[in-house]
Amino acid sequence: MTLSDTDIKFMHQAMQLAEQGRGHTDPNPLVGAVIVLDGQVIAQGWHHRYGDLHAERDAFRMADSKALSCVGATMYVTLEPCCHHGHQPPCTDAIIEHHISRVVIGLGDPNPLVAGKGIKLLNEAGIETLQLSDCDDAEARKLHHELEVQNRAFLHYITTGRPWVTAKWAMTLDGKICTRTGHSQWISGEESRRMVHHLRRQIPAILCGIGTVLADDPMLNCRLESKDLPKGMSVHDVRQPVRIIADRQARIPLDSKLAASAHEQRTVVAYAEGADLRKLHLLNKAGVETWCCPTPEDLLERAGKEHISGILVEGGGTLNESLLRASLIDEVYAFIAPKIVGGADAKTPVEGLGLSRMSDAVTLDEVSTTAVGQDILVHGFVKHNTPHTLCSQE
Repeated sequence: MTLSDTDIKFMHQAMQLAEQGRGHTDPNPLVGAVIVLDGQVIAQGWHHRYGDLHAERDAFRMADSKALSCVGATMYVTLEPCCHHGHQPPCTDAIIEHHISRVVIGLGDPNPLVAGKGIKLLNEAGIETLQLSDCDDAEARKLHHELEVQNRAFLHYITTGRPWVTAKWAMTLDGKICTRTGHSQWISGEESRRMVHHLRRQIPAILCGIGTVLADDPMLNCRLESKDLPKGMSVHDVRQPVRIIADRQARIPLDSKLAASAHEQRTVVAYAEGADLRKLHLLNKAGVETWCCPTPEDLLERAGKEHISGILVEGGGTLNESLLRASLIDEVYAFIAPKIVGGADAKTPVEGLGLSRMSDAVTLDEVSTTAVGQDILVHGFVKHNTPHTLCSQE
């Protein structure tokens, strides 16, 4: 089975619509929908934010507002329509009620509440369905992969129960994230820092280690200006990320910027057994949530239960090493600045004892390199099937 050029064109359009919800829909997926009749788009929609109309119903709202009939139309939707009641009623009901004759589906929904049931209901109602995964042409496979990448956090979260983990760091040309004295502002240029704030806007949570908090006293918020935001978005529309601090002994100062602003921006301290109970109580009074998470796996499992589908790691080398050693980092953004600082004691993005053989190195897939101002961004996805055993210093 092959996908027509027309099908590819409108699925791309639905995919672009879906992207407009980024930073607002999680833990729900990004979804776009286009309704086409006689080769013309008559309505379109997307999932704007968590709890709002799903993309299909958003498109029908547009059609209904214009009194347009959808009888005999084709709907292109990037994810299998839902068939269960959640914050919104089933989209399959709306598709059937509007007498759509054909539905082209980008991705199957792995959510056990859907997982093929939506397609089955549409077929039983006499509606023709076509899934990209059923097409064997190269263009369909390419588009299917692009849709998987677009919703990688959702797909990972819904199948594992853990958030998708993106590690970001900035380093000098000689691989240092600070000088030997610990000074790090600023390694990367203004353009790179602006890109990081876009990541903070799009990813629901930020994770850093207590060492970063004690050294830099960061705010870990998104500080983009209106001119830097997508068209139609204001600074008031920006969702600030949940801030998570890996702090085994609860050493975070109560007068730190993070603790002092916990009532304004959700802040979590992930501690281990043995932490000072009085300090934890004081943190709670300050508005800081406290999670007992002795291991990185425990932390991600708790984050998943808190409906956090993605985490941006902005920690130091110790935190990065612990996550890599546990095979918990899925994606990497590494900004390389054209600077050299030297120093055997200057820290690197990944600390610990490290590997003994280069053949065991953690490797990235689908790697891209991009000039960002004067910096170079290396981006890729961690190959989890690569055999490696990072060694800690402990």
